[in-house]
Amino acid sequence: MSYAEVLPVKATAPSEPKLSGDVFGALINLSGRRRFTSQRVVLYSVLASLGHEGADKTARDTLASFRDAHITLVQGKQGLPGIFCPQLHDAYFGNLQGDKVVRDFIALAENTLDAIAGLSPRAPALLDELVRTATPLLSVLNALTLVYEEQSKRHAQLQRRQMQDLMGDIKTIARQARMVAFNAQVVAARAGPVGKEFAVVASTMTNVTGEIDELVQTALAGALTY
Repeated sequence: MSYAEVLPVKATAPSEPKLSGDVFGALINLSGRRRFTSQRVVLYSVLASLGHEGADKTARDTLASFRDAHITLVQGKQGLPGIFCPQLHDAYFGNLQGDKVVRDFIALAENTLDAIAGLSPRAPALLDELVRTATPLLSVLNALTLVYEEQSKRHAQLQRRQMQDLMGDIKTIARQARMVAFNAQVVAARAGPVGKEFAVVASTMTNVTGEIDELVQTALAGALTY
């Protein structure tokens, strides 16, 4: 049974996976790898048709790598989420028809390599068709990779906004804590010797809020340059 027969035509509904910069990096790299391996499949199929030793095996191994990368990107595997947003779902199953284009290429490559290996009279025509599909396929794969890159940028922007909001909340709390510490110091001073221990606590609290301010400023500066 070929890959084109086992890969579902419809994807599952987009889920809410845990995404990170590392995950996006892996997705972009995997999507980019499809571009390279697709061209390599075509090249070694041509070499196989010319009788180059080992070309058939290299073409099939590369095709397997291409197939596995596509399955991982569509269905998810080893910590990668598969299709995780409406934009990707549309790219694979909407107007661009990315999944169908890839599956058709894989099926054509398999048939071409089998025909070449079996010295079938259909081999030249299949090979010509495979070569013709290389450029349109590359265009689709580039478009798919661009979607991953755009989603990565959106994720990074969202992370920055969330970090800025969080740091803003912490800064507000620190400011309120400083006011409490100041008032406590005033009360301790009025209490005289009785308030000595309380004054120490208030002073320590002031120092802590100062350290929080420094951490917040450092975190905000990092978020703005991320």
